[in-house]
Amino acid sequence: MSKMKASIRRKYGSSNQIKVENIEKPIPKDNEILIKVYATTVNRTDCANLTAKPFIMRFVLGLFRPRKIILGTDFAGEVKSIGKNVKSFKVNDTVFGFNDTGSESQAEYIIETEENVFLIPENIDYKQAAASLEGANYAYTFIHKVTIQPDQNILINGATGGIGSALLQFVRQYDVKITATCNTKNVNLMQSLGADKIYDYTEKDFTDDNDTYDFIFDAVGKSTFGKCKPLLKKNGIYISSELGPYSQNIFYALFTLVFKKKVIFPVPYSKQKTIPYISNQLAKGNFKPVIDREYVLEDISKAYEYVLKGEKTGNVIINV
Repeated sequence: MSKMKASIRRKYGSSNQIKVENIEKPIPKDNEILIKVYATTVNRTDCANLTAKPFIMRFVLGLFRPRKIILGTDFAGEVKSIGKNVKSFKVNDTVFGFNDTGSESQAEYIIETEENVFLIPENIDYKQAAASLEGANYAYTFIHKVTIQPDQNILINGATGGIGSALLQFVRQYDVKITATCNTKNVNLMQSLGADKIYDYTEKDFTDDNDTYDFIFDAVGKSTFGKCKPLLKKNGIYISSELGPYSQNIFYALFTLVFKKKVIFPVPYSKQKTIPYISNQLAKGNFKPVIDREYVLEDISKAYEYVLKGEKTGNVIINV
């Protein structure tokens, strides 16, 4: 049997649980595709899958230990072989994809079924393709849970992360005023991505100001509905990428249905909706994923250690 390198953890925990091991290379079944992975990322979803935090993740991943021992949620690579029932792809196609419960993609090879694989647009390289998935997938959900109208005011809290940097570029295509929060080093980046007003959170908290917004998109989950409610206009909406303290955002989403100011919990749309949209934005040049750092597979535990700090800008790439 052929061997491959893979990033493995057999129990939940921190980055020191991860080992790069030589394991058997997978063989595709009749309905599966073998893909050589060239790039993947370490993202917030990967970190949740590593640590099983919040605890609710265990009900998806495995209550006491992970059912999938190979890490990784997104991938960009090349089709190497296909099962006899695969019709949509051929050998040498360049493809990418994402699965928030795990694609086992932090490895040299993966197998996937057709519905989880998408063609990479022309002139987009593997790094860009991998960096355009996880954050952009959730960013799509943010903007399609609401109805954005011209001249509205929108605030994006945490606009430098994987979700926030994609969200800013998607929202920029509407005729709206965008306010973004970031740290000092990323002020120029926010300007280049199209923010109209910027709060450097190391100097000022946006909730201390009197500006009001139609939508507050908390792309890092570091604020709360309670803090943001005074800043929402009549019929304003707050959406967070996190559950909030004591999972409050799920309950607020139910209880505020009858109120003028609402919380919407962004349950993600299917990949069949999000990835074609992302592909279209990449092809048109409307979306250019932000890349912070790159690591080789052998240093993947260092990549997790960095991302777990919560300070990355855009995306962290693993070159496989």
